[in-house]
Parts: sequence; structure tokens; C-alpha cells
Amino acid sequence: MGIWSRKSVEVLQEEAYGTGGQRLKRSLGVMSLTAFGVGSTVGAGIFSMTGNVAAHQAGPAVTLSFIIASVACFFAGLCYAEFAAMVPVSGSAYSYSYATLGEIVAWTIGWSLMLEWLFAASVVAISWSGYVQAALKDAGVVVPAAFASAPLLQDSTQHWVSSGSLFNLPAALIMLVCTGVCIYGLNTSTTINNVIVSAKVLALLAIVWVGWQHVHAANWHPFVPPNTGEPGDFGWTGVFAGAGTLFFAYIGFDGVSTLAEETKNPQRTLPLSLFLSLLICTVLYVSVSLTITGLTDYRTLGVDDPLYQALSASSVSLDWLKLVVGLVAILGLVSVVIASIIGQVRIFYSMARDGLLPPSFGRIHPKTNTPVVATLVTGVVAAITAGLLPLQLLGDLISMGTLLAFAMVCAGVLVLRRIAPDQARPFRTPWVPFVPVMGISICAFLMYYLPLQTWIQLPIWLAVGYVVYFCYGRRHSKLRNS
Repeated sequence: MGIWSRKSVEVLQEEAYGTGGQRLKRSLGVMSLTAFGVGSTVGAGIFSMTGNVAAHQAGPAVTLSFIIASVACFFAGLCYAEFAAMVPVSGSAYSYSYATLGEIVAWTIGWSLMLEWLFAASVVAISWSGYVQAALKDAGVVVPAAFASAPLLQDSTQHWVSSGSLFNLPAALIMLVCTGVCIYGLNTSTTINNVIVSAKVLALLAIVWVGWQHVHAANWHPFVPPNTGEPGDFGWTGVFAGAGTLFFAYIGFDGVSTLAEETKNPQRTLPLSLFLSLLICTVLYVSVSLTITGLTDYRTLGVDDPLYQALSASSVSLDWLKLVVGLVAILGLVSVVIASIIGQVRIFYSMARDGLLPPSFGRIHPKTNTPVVATLVTGVVAAITAGLLPLQLLGDLISMGTLLAFAMVCAGVLVLRRIAPDQARPFRTPWVPFVPVMGISICAFLMYYLPLQTWIQLPIWLAVGYVVYFCYGRRHSKLRNS
């Protein structure tokens, strides 16, 4: 029972279906879970990161970057579906790794998932702040410069420069508001999310429908701009680097599995919701990115609100659509913040239930049926991060953590097929070992193209996590002490 000890699938199933102790309420069906997946996926990735990738890495071929990232998600999704149907517990990749690769790997994945969810909430809040400030500026209201952005920003040469600001106040405030919504209860959060997601999807379809009538094909030439001589700076290396960065845009896909323990009929609902959310998001991403790069020169899209920028550059007045997109982006990004908080809290809940984090993180409030302490910690830390750190710093780091988690889930399928070949599997990943090997390979390929600074930051982040594990988690692990 060392650091490589594994939880049995039977124990995970007991946690999912048992009657003892505190339990999360199973209340989500296919529609609500798919809406959660779409709501938590369609966010800063399309509303903000698309512009940065188009302007600095891939040009109009940002569309190809989205397609490559979605292929990686498809292979990983087949592996996720097997685990999610077999052991429908909160914790996602963390829980799956605990059953296949051991406690230390599960901790590594759980700690990496904090990059995916906690910091993703911050990135979306920063993006929300950009759209709010753009809309307010059009209305003649300007947020004071001292509270408009993070203290540091990256310039065009990737060097850090002072922004002249002290704190991104709008980003921090929206984080705290969304934290309050999540504390109030999942049913309330789900209802709000379903309404916002519907409006968000309709607005993106409107951009495609209206914008496509005013695109200029000349803006798509060259579709893959020639490389400047630096790896990842346009050319095909830029397309691959952009796919790695934009993998951040698919993190909500993983969010579906974090709600496994609150899903009705999970053996059917989870796999179906996983693939429906991935399909809807991929179609939206490809069509919207193709439209906005056709409306304006891709070099002008390196701003926090690229959709707004593309519509402003149109040869005809699209002020009414700008207004709709601005309002929907503001509301739509709120749903992503809520979903990101919920996803992170469920990871904390699972790790606390295993004893790897303090029990307060897993304590459920009797009235709201939510882990209040974990929600508060997530919201406050994400609010501080959103106020102090820039969008560019967080985006690639989140993608790195997500790619690592996805690769581990694919590896977990290979391991579990070997150590428990007769285990009941309501959904079976097809074409094993081809599918999981392809998932691992594509994730590793995209990680390779992420910037060097991200490869430096990840070991630092993991080192902090291992200090926490060996000082607290290892000594309080319920599996080791059972």
C-alpha cells in the first residue's frame, strides 16, 4: 500500500452507488449534461483565444488548429466514455487514474486538473472583463486604467511589460459573483447554464449566418501563412502550436465526466453527452473561426474580444450583431465561469473523500447539497488569479495540464484492459489498443509544440503539488490507512 497503490473498480462503484455517508444528488439528464458540456466548453477558447492564435501562430489556418485539437479530443473521448460509464464518480481523470495507475499518478493528474479548471475560470473571467469593457466603451463608459487589466502583459516579442494597471477588478468581481451562484446549488446553476448556453449557441450561429455573407476570400490567402523562421510562428508548426494552445478551448468536454456522480442513468447519459457536446462545439469552433478570419485580416484579431473586432471591421454596418454578440459573450462567459468552478470543486471533493486533501473540501452543506468550503476556496483563488495574471500566461499552462490528463486517461484504458479484462464495461472503447495509443500520441504531439516557458512552469507546478502530497496527502490517504 505505497504511493503506487490502486483503488479497485469495486470501491469506485461503491462510492458511486453506495448508500453510506454524504452523497451528491443524481439529477442530471442528457440535455442538462450536454448543455453543461457545451456551456463549459464554448467560452474563452472561441471568444478570446481564437484571435490570439490567428494573429500570432496560425493565421486563417486557426480553423485547422481547431480540427486537430478536436481529433485529439475524439480519441480521448472514447477512452473517457469507457471509464465514465464503468465508474460514474466525481473526479474524472483523477479517479480513473487512481484505479489504473496508482495513487501518486492520480495525485499528479488531480493536481494537473487544477490547471485545467481553477485557472480556466480565471482565464474566462479575464475574457469576460475584456468584452464588458469593450461594450462599456461603446456606451461611453471607461473603466479606470488602474483597475482594467493585470499588472503585467506580454508584448508582440513575448516579453513581459508593465500594463500600467494594478488589478483586473471586473474579472475578480465576476469570479466572486459566480462563486455565490455555485454555492447556492447545482440545480440553480444548471438552470442558469441551460438558458445562457441556448443564447450563446444561437449568437454564434448568427455570426456565421450573417458574417458569411460579408466575408472576403482574399483574407484567407495565404490560408497557412509562411513560417517566419521561428518554430510555432506561422507555417505548419504554427498550426500545430495553435492546436496545442486551443486545446484549452475543449476543457469543458472533460467537465461532463466530473458530474458523473450527479447523473441519472450514467451508463447511457455520460457517453452520449460526451460525444454530443464534442460534436456541437467542434462545428461551432470551425464555422466561427472560418467566418471571422474571412471578415478581417487575421493580424488584427490579437485582442481580448476578437469576435467584436471582426464584426467591427466588416465592410457593412453590423452594429446590431455586435450588440447581440457583446451581450451574449458577457452572459455566455458567465456560464463557463460557473461550469469551471463546478468542475474544480468536484475534483477537490473526490480528493478529499480519498483523504488526500483536508476533509473540509469534501463536506457537503445539508441545504444546498454543495461542497461549500471547496467552492469558496476555488472562487477566491481564481478571483485573485484573474485580477493579477494575464490571459497569455494562463492559456498555454491550462492546455498543458489538460493534455496531460487526457493522455493519462488513454493510458488508463490500456492498463485496465490488462489487469481487469473481465470487468463489466457498459461502454467499451473500440479498436483497443489503436484508439488509446492514438490519443496518447496526439496529446504528446500537441504538448511538444507548446512554448518552452510552459514546459518550465509545469514542473514547478507539479513540484509544489508533490510537497503537498508528501506532507499531507500521503499520511492521510484513506486507502493507505484502511
